[in-house]
Amino acid sequence: MPAGVRRLSGGMDGPNPLLVGWSIARSLVATRTPRPFGVGNVEASEFDAVLKELATGGTSVLGALGPDLDAVIATLAKVDPDGLSPSGALAFWIDLYNAGALRLAATASGDGAPSVLRVPGAFSRPFVEVAGERLSLDAVEHAKVRRFGDPRIHAALVCGSVSCPTLRAGAYSGGDLDADLDHQMRAFLSGGGATVESGVVTLSRVFSWYGSDFVRPHRMPTFLPTSRRSVLAALTRWLPFDVPPDAEVAFQSYDWGLRCSVG
Repeated sequence: MPAGVRRLSGGMDGPNPLLVGWSIARSLVATRTPRPFGVGNVEASEFDAVLKELATGGTSVLGALGPDLDAVIATLAKVDPDGLSPSGALAFWIDLYNAGALRLAATASGDGAPSVLRVPGAFSRPFVEVAGERLSLDAVEHAKVRRFGDPRIHAALVCGSVSCPTLRAGAYSGGDLDADLDHQMRAFLSGGGATVESGVVTLSRVFSWYGSDFVRPHRMPTFLPTSRRSVLAALTRWLPFDVPPDAEVAFQSYDWGLRCSVG
């Protein structure tokens, strides 16, 4: 079992929280804060083509998509994201992260691994160099994407696992980003990320890990503790149901089994 993975109850594997925390902290210290100042966007047409193939073939085609994803990542790596508009830069970083996460999933699939966590250094090892910085998936997510202060990104980023959000059926664009992120939030929650039964609202584990981003978006990335009720209140605008009075809040377990789906 690779470093960074621990055995959970029921025989499932999950990330070691101490090693994850160390990787995130190291990324935040070592990685520059995005400071986009331009007006442009990136049209990731190569990524659109890959997502179309994945939408048609599903997880079974992942292993064959490795070279195409390498090409997507190489193309995006040539961009200076700080020369883009703020929304264009955020769309760029989301696309780069998702391409990298899919490349990780393709590696796991090609190796016959049941989870991306079986790939050594899955999220902590650099996979791309952008504007002179060598970046891991942790660095892109926590030191780039989360620093834009929009918690809806947690419904847009994927990790190649059963419980992660469904991929949007196309690359992101700065011009449509606000509407697309809003749609992703609603789709994630209505697609199983939030359920209600007998007065209990059960949320994806994503909202346990990153609930503080929704409660205090102006402080993203934030790791300050927050209450379950505060998280639920912050999510109300996107929920597909009315919250029962005095609802209890619970969190789902997270399935790290290998899967990528496009909606």
